[in-house]
Amino acid sequence: MSSEGTSAPTPQSQQGMPNLQVVGQYIKDLSFENPGATTNISERPQIELAVDLNASRLAEKDMFEVELKIRVDAKNDGRPLFLLEVAYGGAFRLSNVADVATQQMILLIQAPHMLFPFVRRIVADVVRDGGMPPLMIEPIDFMALYQARVAQAAGQPQGTA
Repeated sequence: MSSEGTSAPTPQSQQGMPNLQVVGQYIKDLSFENPGATTNISERPQIELAVDLNASRLAEKDMFEVELKIRVDAKNDGRPLFLLEVAYGGAFRLSNVADVATQQMILLIQAPHMLFPFVRRIVADVVRDGGMPPLMIEPIDFMALYQARVAQAAGQPQGTA
């Protein structure tokens, strides 16, 4: 067989293509307060969910850290059941994207989308291990979060979706 012909793409053949690669992911901070462990839950608790995102450049070329923070505050009849806060980080290599605005968009939409299933599992496991029914967070629209952040930064009123 000849060495010529079609072959799998190599890094050299993709030199100009934008690329986002997960290099590592980790729990940066995790806190679980469980004052309602002995509470007899008779109805569905009230859940408040807050999501925050941060992206920062690391020292190495094309390396960034994205941090997805989730805060869950659960109450039953106005009494606290549990409070969970998790900061989950990911180290990403983002190459062939020179425009800073495009980098931010990719890092605040695609990167947290890649991290979310792991954070969701951590939340469900910690809540379950705390003696409560597992909490399965609904998928998050990171595009809408990004658009709201951009609109807020520009001082524009946010629309409803």
